[in-house]
Amino acid sequence: MADVEPRRAKSPRRGRGRGRGRGLGQRRPQTWEISDSDGEGAASREVSTQTSSTVREHRAAAKALRADQVLSRLAVCVDPAVLEYAGSDILMEALGKLGCECRIEPQHQSRSLQWSVGRPDPAPSRVPLEAWAENEQEQLLLLEPQEFLQSAMQLTQITGPPCSVPWLSPNSPIRPHLAVIGLDAYLWSHQPSSQKTWQLQKSKEAHAEVAISWPEVEEALVLLQLHANLDVLLVASWRELSQYVCAFTKALSQRPSKQSRDSWAFSFCTAGHWAAGQQVTRDGSGLRGVWWRQIRQFNRVSPAVADAVVTAFPSPRLLQQALLDCSTEQERLSLLADLPVKVQAGRQPRRVGPDISRRICIFLTTTNPDLLLDLSS
Repeated sequence: MADVEPRRAKSPRRGRGRGRGRGLGQRRPQTWEISDSDGEGAASREVSTQTSSTVREHRAAAKALRADQVLSRLAVCVDPAVLEYAGSDILMEALGKLGCECRIEPQHQSRSLQWSVGRPDPAPSRVPLEAWAENEQEQLLLLEPQEFLQSAMQLTQITGPPCSVPWLSPNSPIRPHLAVIGLDAYLWSHQPSSQKTWQLQKSKEAHAEVAISWPEVEEALVLLQLHANLDVLLVASWRELSQYVCAFTKALSQRPSKQSRDSWAFSFCTAGHWAAGQQVTRDGSGLRGVWWRQIRQFNRVSPAVADAVVTAFPSPRLLQQALLDCSTEQERLSLLADLPVKVQAGRQPRRVGPDISRRICIFLTTTNPDLLLDLSS
């Protein structure tokens, strides 16, 4: 027993010695362990998995809608009849440098180019179907100057809207465009020296010459645009046509990203602090800035004038109450006229003036929505 008692006494002293070694007042920080079988841990892992999956979908959708990615999937189909022209090699060389797919395939209409954008496989689920515009195929039809002028002459002779246009196919999903190379040169080459009209052979059988002027050509262009929604590209050379085709192809590659951005709700709202206007917090701070911006929206109201109004009446409610307390209409209209406006040193003192006072008063008190505030407008 005597041997046991000292050992029992040493045990607490060793414990206190270890405590003094760590320092007084220091405790081991508490640690928390969550078991893998805990329900909350499984739920957090599920949320994390869903978040990472959403992030991956966002990245895949953004990558698929990039202009360079769409351009690699965009195909330009060229009709073999286009290659028979002398300057077609300029067009083919420009398309080859662009980075899109170029095919030589017979088209429904001869001498035409057709664009089509394919969806990636697999397509991102977060991208709306409208962004790919599968049913909106574009087509550019090349016309000879004489061929275009014959149809233009027929359109100008029709009274009323044209019932049919020779270059449009009914119930076709393809959106056509027309291109005429060298129309100006053709007209000038067929211009008689003593007249301001150009002679055009109407038909090879009759050999009858019909006069058509440039104003009639412009009239035909307007009719095509208004009644058939058909635009006509007039270029002077194949190099100019190639530049247009390349620019049009790049614009088509940017269409899916723009349509996807516009398909979201409230797409007209611009993100960013610079476009968000005056920030208003829950405690109401920022409302004074909103009131100042409203005063600035009136015509011919400078920042100094808005400062004078907001300083005298920090809120529209206070100004409206002051207007209601006025005994006469004249007093109400001139309530703000004598408010001093701060000016730079050395300049004459200013005041708000009766015109701005009258407009602000009418704006806050009238019940007529059609009343004109600014008499000078």
